[in-house]
Amino acid sequence: MKKEKLFSGKKVTVMGLGLHGGGVGVAKFFYQEGAQVLVTDLKTKAQLEKSLKKLKKLKITYRLGEHREDDFINTDLVVKNPAVPQSSHFLQVARDHNVQVATDIDIFFEFCKAQIIGVTGTKGKSTTATLIYEILRSKFRNTVLAGNIGVSPLEILGKINEKTKVVLELSSFELEDLKRSPNIAVITSLYPDHLDRYASYEEYIDAKKIIFKYQKPNDYLVLNYDNPQTRNFERGANANVYFFSNHFYLKREGKNPGCFVEDENVFFNNEKDPIFNVNQVKLSGEHNLSNLMAAVTVAKILEIPNDKIKRVVSKFQGVANRQQFVAEKRGVRYVNDTTATMPDAVIQALKTLKEEYPQSRIILIAGGQDKNLEYKNLAKEIVDKAVLLILLPGTASEKIKKELKDAGSRIQIVAVGSMQDAVKSASATARDNDIVLLSPAAASFNIFKNEFDRGDQFVQAVKRIK
Repeated sequence: MKKEKLFSGKKVTVMGLGLHGGGVGVAKFFYQEGAQVLVTDLKTKAQLEKSLKKLKKLKITYRLGEHREDDFINTDLVVKNPAVPQSSHFLQVARDHNVQVATDIDIFFEFCKAQIIGVTGTKGKSTTATLIYEILRSKFRNTVLAGNIGVSPLEILGKINEKTKVVLELSSFELEDLKRSPNIAVITSLYPDHLDRYASYEEYIDAKKIIFKYQKPNDYLVLNYDNPQTRNFERGANANVYFFSNHFYLKREGKNPGCFVEDENVFFNNEKDPIFNVNQVKLSGEHNLSNLMAAVTVAKILEIPNDKIKRVVSKFQGVANRQQFVAEKRGVRYVNDTTATMPDAVIQALKTLKEEYPQSRIILIAGGQDKNLEYKNLAKEIVDKAVLLILLPGTASEKIKKELKDAGSRIQIVAVGSMQDAVKSASATARDNDIVLLSPAAASFNIFKNEFDRGDQFVQAVKRIK
């Protein structure tokens, strides 16, 4: 018997094809499910060339370089890219004409019959979600990873059955429209971010809270006890709450402990035997230890044996673009941390590298477009831990310079116009045992396609060093 297509004969407007790959997955899904698909994007054909190539064999209509109101009226469904703000005029046009507006995440939750593990947080989402995925695969072979990592979950809907474990990385943008929550929700950490989109930090936090807002009593919420903001979420939870921590006092304070560290050993809840020793893992830094505690807590909830957990975490080397070691050239280490788009993330990167390489000087490449964030604490950290600051163009760069000036800093600052120039300048100054760190503390869209393009350009520039 032929399987009935979910959207046969329906008109679907996909708003925002994008460059990351998620929009491509959305367009493919609706086309394969029988819909008449129209893709509309403010970017031009040339800008979207890579994404369009992936759809060239499909009969899809395109409206590029503009949006038209008719495309949001004469349709049955508008599927918006998460980056499109709720305040968009065209989304309001759709709503005014009683057209349903949704994201791929909404639709996935509606049709997915499998257990969903959702991971959000200001930092650590990708590392934690990927590590959960790797650990779960050791027991559940039919485990899938999707979401804010460039893979629309709709792309993998056909591979899913009731026994599948689905791991989703979820940004605040993707959570905004949800009316369901994952069966297991994980929040890694929260710091001020995206304040160019949200009216306040509180509004940003409210978007993150949706990950557990609709949970049921038999669901699980996994929270970071070391982050004051996430620790307080226990009060609004309907689900079973597990805390994780990099410290042993979690157990002492009578909380329901997930994973915690005592004498460099990782324990879960009241178990007497450790799961592994922290010296057996390859990830560096307190923040990555925290990500490990979150991932292993989920693994223990899902009853993964300790030997499988230990085997996976001992081999796991992290995720590209996140404090990623790129190469060593002429005795200088180059590190790509392009996804550090907020000051707190850069502060963590500087601390981690200084702890791991205390004798090394750090040359920092930073700057870009401001997200309405504060840079005062970052300026102090730069003065303390860097010997040279290379700034890419952008409004955030100006704020960083101002904070450094106000602090009376005399650190050398070099302004550049491109990533190639940034790496050239760093390479010319660097000496044996130095570290060149790309950790921008800002958005990328003024001179790069996105943060990953920024990281790719850094990697390519490093490769060109003789």
